[in-house]
Amino acid sequence: MRLEIFDGHQYLNLETFRKDGRGVKTPVWFVREGDALYVWTQADSGKVKRIRRSGRVRIAPSDARGNPLGEWLEARAQIQATPEAIRHVQGLMAAKYGLLFHGFRLLGKLRRVRYVTLRLTLPGEDAQPSP
Repeated sequence: MRLEIFDGHQYLNLETFRKDGRGVKTPVWFVREGDALYVWTQADSGKVKRIRRSGRVRIAPSDARGNPLGEWLEARAQIQATPEAIRHVQGLMAAKYGLLFHGFRLLGKLRRVRYVTLRLTLPGEDAQPSP
């Protein structure tokens, strides 16, 4: 499995695609579980809108500024908005990022932000059920 290239990294660069095919790269926090990577993000973000149109994405380990630290991989993104999926990924993110993640969660609650999770899988590895 090629997802091992993300082990030990705090960020991944997520490239989503506009209607005209131009890529938009965004460094994001992520967690790995099994054959998938998960991202927790605002439901109304640009990346979610682009993924709704096309689940095609590219991913690479990166630093906080989005500078790639490994190879780019083609992947598929699925939006998960169920309370169970969101809670599950929040727990994984809290375990990995600790107080920083809890701080972002608190700010989101105060601003009444709605969140979703993104399940990122490599081609041929996306048949597994999501949490």
